[in-house]
Parts: sequence; structure tokens; C-alpha cells
Amino acid sequence: MKDRQEVETFLKELKSKIDIFGIIYIDERHKNAQALLTLDISPSRRTEILKELKTEDYTEGPIEEKMRGLAQMWIFGKAIKEKEVYIKISLGQLNNSAVCISFHIAEHPMNYPLK
Repeated sequence: MKDRQEVETFLKELKSKIDIFGIIYIDERHKNAQALLTLDISPSRRTEILKELKTEDYTEGPIEEKMRGLAQMWIFGKAIKEKEVYIKISLGQLNNSAVCISFHIAEHPMNYPLK
């Protein structure tokens, strides 16, 4: 687990990166696309939700990412329309978009160590 300051620093970097380079969503998994339908949110609203993440939403990370050659992954949870949403994000590669690997309804209860 990271401390509050490290999570705040990550979120600040993430929000800045989204503003400058945007964010890529990995929606190849059905549950990521299905979450938008189930929650009735638009892709642009999903980006707003990521930019609204707070330190208290942190659950885990950073975790090494091995499949895509990205920066470390961080996991957050967010209550959206009374559903707990699992969000896994990475800052991506230097001078490129951030990457959202997962954005779907949580399959298990999540722990929030900084709440």
C-alpha cells in the first residue's frame, strides 16, 4: 500500500496527462463496454469520472504491468449509480496517453485503505 502523498502525486500526474495527451480505454473485454451500458454513462463521462478520482478512492497499487509495456497500474474504486466500479489505470508511456485498462462493475467488495 502506498501512503496518501504518493497516491495524491499519482492522481495529479494522471489528471495532467489526461489533459495533455488524453486517455486510451482498453475496451476489448466485454465487461468494460458493458459497464457503460449498465451505468448509463457516456465515454466522455467516464473520462470525467477518472479526473474526479480522489485519494480516498485508492484501493491498490502500483502493480507491475507486463502485457502491454505500460507504466505501473493503480487500482481505484468509485461508487457510480449505487454500483461499486473497479478502475485500473496506468500513466502509460512517456509523452503518450494514459491508459484505462479496466472500468467495470466490481466483481468483489473493494478495500479502501485511505478512507
